[in-house]
Amino acid sequence: MTVEEVGDDYTKDGTVDLRGNPVRRSIRGRWKACSFVVVYEVFERMAYYGISSNLVIYMTTKLHQGTVKSSNNVTNWVGTSWLTPILGAYVADAHLGRYITFVISCAIYFSGMLVLTLSVSIPGIKPPECSTANAEDCKKASVLQLAVFFGALYTLAIGTGGTKPNISTIGADQFDVFDPKEKTQKLSFFNWWMFSIFFGTLFANTVLVYVQDNVGWALGYGLPTIGLAISISIFLMGTPFYRHKLPTGSPFTKMARVIVASLRKAKAPRPMARDLTHFHELPSLEYERKGAFPIQPTPSLRFLDRASLKSGTTHKWNLCTVTEVEETKQMLRMLPVLLITFVPSMMIAQINTLFVKQGATLDRKVTGNFSIPPASLGGFVTLSMLISIVIYDRVFVKLTRKFTGNPRGVTLLQRMGIGLSFHILIMIVASVTERYRLNIAAEHGLKHQTKVELPLTIFALLPQFVLMGMADSFLEVAKLEFFYDQAPESMKSLGTSYSTTSLAVGNFMSSFLLSTVSEITKKRGRGWILNNLNESRLDYYYLFFAALNLVNFVLFLVVVRFYVYRAEVTDSVDVKEVEMKLNDVKENK
Repeated sequence: MTVEEVGDDYTKDGTVDLRGNPVRRSIRGRWKACSFVVVYEVFERMAYYGISSNLVIYMTTKLHQGTVKSSNNVTNWVGTSWLTPILGAYVADAHLGRYITFVISCAIYFSGMLVLTLSVSIPGIKPPECSTANAEDCKKASVLQLAVFFGALYTLAIGTGGTKPNISTIGADQFDVFDPKEKTQKLSFFNWWMFSIFFGTLFANTVLVYVQDNVGWALGYGLPTIGLAISISIFLMGTPFYRHKLPTGSPFTKMARVIVASLRKAKAPRPMARDLTHFHELPSLEYERKGAFPIQPTPSLRFLDRASLKSGTTHKWNLCTVTEVEETKQMLRMLPVLLITFVPSMMIAQINTLFVKQGATLDRKVTGNFSIPPASLGGFVTLSMLISIVIYDRVFVKLTRKFTGNPRGVTLLQRMGIGLSFHILIMIVASVTERYRLNIAAEHGLKHQTKVELPLTIFALLPQFVLMGMADSFLEVAKLEFFYDQAPESMKSLGTSYSTTSLAVGNFMSSFLLSTVSEITKKRGRGWILNNLNESRLDYYYLFFAALNLVNFVLFLVVVRFYVYRAEVTDSVDVKEVEMKLNDVKENK
């Protein structure tokens, strides 16, 4: 390569190697580096869902917990697993960087998986066996056994807090948006990223769940632990090829400074015109040295502009840059969208709880002596999503792109809206199916039986699982890409954690609603959610969810009406180039 070619080969988005040196795009990054990240995700998701998919069955059959308690224990743990990424994102963005945070978290994650496997394997630690028909007569697990089991689960949750928000961001960082070819590749990254996630999930929901139900929990948990070890090894093998972004300081501190400074200057006189000379900003060269770019001012949330208004004092809690103000605006503008995603996240929580409990009451025989585990129906969510993503990426995007001119086919919020509408349909279908299941139980005199399978195939539940996969291909992919894409460059990990926070709050809300509805309906007569699902009224509960989704969809339309997408970071470069040209003209004159 000539000197000029080598210069052009360096990335322009501020990425470096682990020693902080600039990197060349021909050596690091792109799909070559992403291949390690994607393969890691396949094995890691296999490990995670190998635990979570069938956890409600373990708590019911081995810990002898009821419907509400077991479901809430699962959703509370899953919610914690999705909430801890906020801490992981903070540590990555403010202190250690994404790679180091990720590696340390992997060690914590693996230790939790290892102890969890031991807790279901070693006689002194695993719960006592029970052969009686009535679970209430079984000997309960000791305090030590519960402490080891749940301690391992929540150690695992802490570990995922550092892996979940950073691994997808590390993958996206391998593409330089200032290179047209890489920018195009990045648009497809999140589709194939979700494809890899659900490929691992499919294996967990089929093979691992079958092993747990038919071979044993020791091997059923041991295999995911081995899978996690393989995934971490694969990721580390790709280290020489990764591009990295340096930590840029705490995003929470930066946002707090902007809010405090704007409040302190709430009564300060505001310039009549938008004259940028009245507002504080660093020179462009200052940003270039950090591998960053200034952000141009926007008209939304203008009360925050006072934080960058020059007023004499230059203390950092009184004066912020225009870029810091705009970064805060970008994170705050996404909050209404985040709130809208809580309800569909509650629906996702039903897959591994009530949907699985329903399946346990039905005829699971496929052929001969082979029976499908109830949790394996989750594999149809995965399979449906895999097929839907491929069709979306290869067919839908190409067709809609011709009419909209949008490289993505439709906007990210439009894609999310399609997914939200699916959730209304899903809960209506689930309610109708459950009503039919209850009628079968009544017709055959099995309403008060808990150990007898109903004469109805488990595949009667298939439509709600397939529709859930189709909904995820629109909503979950768009949600992940939206929060990454709309977050400022210095807060990408925090932006990604918005997506995981959505799932966390959805699981916690599911626990709260399940307990609340169960208690209220019990007091008013026939409970909607009982230990015996044949005596319950889950059909009413699902109709309630359908109505909740409809209201949420209407609110979503209002949010979309007022949302303004952030400008591309390359727009700041274009502005800078215009400014340089104007300066050249002035000098020539």
